[in-house]
Amino acid sequence: MKGINLGNAFDAPTPGEWGVIIKPEHLTAIKEAGFNTVRFPVRVSAHTQPSAPYRVDPGLLSQMDDVINAGLQNGLIVILDLHHYLELMEDPDGQEERFLAIWRQLGDHYAHYPKDLYFEVLNEPTGRLDTARWNDLLAKGIKTIRETNPDRKVLVGTSQMNSAVDLDQLVLPDDPNLVATFHYYEPLPFTHQGADWVDGSQAWMGIPWKGTRTEKRAITTVLNSAAAWSKREKVPMVLGEFGAIYLADRESRARWMSFVAREAEKRNIGWIHWQFCSDFPVYDCQQDQWDVDMLRALIPESGR
Repeated sequence: MKGINLGNAFDAPTPGEWGVIIKPEHLTAIKEAGFNTVRFPVRVSAHTQPSAPYRVDPGLLSQMDDVINAGLQNGLIVILDLHHYLELMEDPDGQEERFLAIWRQLGDHYAHYPKDLYFEVLNEPTGRLDTARWNDLLAKGIKTIRETNPDRKVLVGTSQMNSAVDLDQLVLPDDPNLVATFHYYEPLPFTHQGADWVDGSQAWMGIPWKGTRTEKRAITTVLNSAAAWSKREKVPMVLGEFGAIYLADRESRARWMSFVAREAEKRNIGWIHWQFCSDFPVYDCQQDQWDVDMLRALIPESGR
């Protein structure tokens, strides 16, 4: 996988609320640029009834269909990712039935879609959804998906916000169509400098990433660990999110992005950059054009 996240679009409380509107031509541009995958984060929970029967808004499903179909028609793998389910993180027991009902509906709705549509059970489990609780809920979620999608590829992340450190605690059912995923944003003071949703991030402004031996080793250590787990468990591995905010120095940003992507490839780890446009952009959605320097950091001309 060489992919990009369609972030800050459908993972907003309402699609488009955060200023990102995904158009069919965006999926064409992504394919033509050399990517083969898009991850499609959707805040389905914001459009689902709070009590039984937990009906997902058909209007949302129709909008989702438009994006997914555009991706598939362009020959892209599309990963439908259940994103920002905040209520589940706060009350796993109280939300379990609703969580499974969401996947039952999504599974039924997309059961006959092509195999290049993948599912991702949940983005970045955290809070009260601890490791033990997540392993239990994950198994139930996969079982629910398999009722209607017995062979579809399903991405599964770890607890602790999809941290690679927690891979050894991930318990997977015996299922040949699972793909493990983790996220990587280290060092956070570089990748999230000035991020208004991170406390204290203003003090990080101006921090560079020079690509020193020590800086590189910090990244390769994590990737080595993830690759070793993947080989040991015989489960394919995808780096589902990585990126550096637009406020970072451009040269540092491109240097970091390129290093992470190339090192992941060396270890047979697929990668999906966060994100297409918005805070970690590779594309300018207002001007409808690529930031060529950032695009080439991810997809070198020779790699197309």
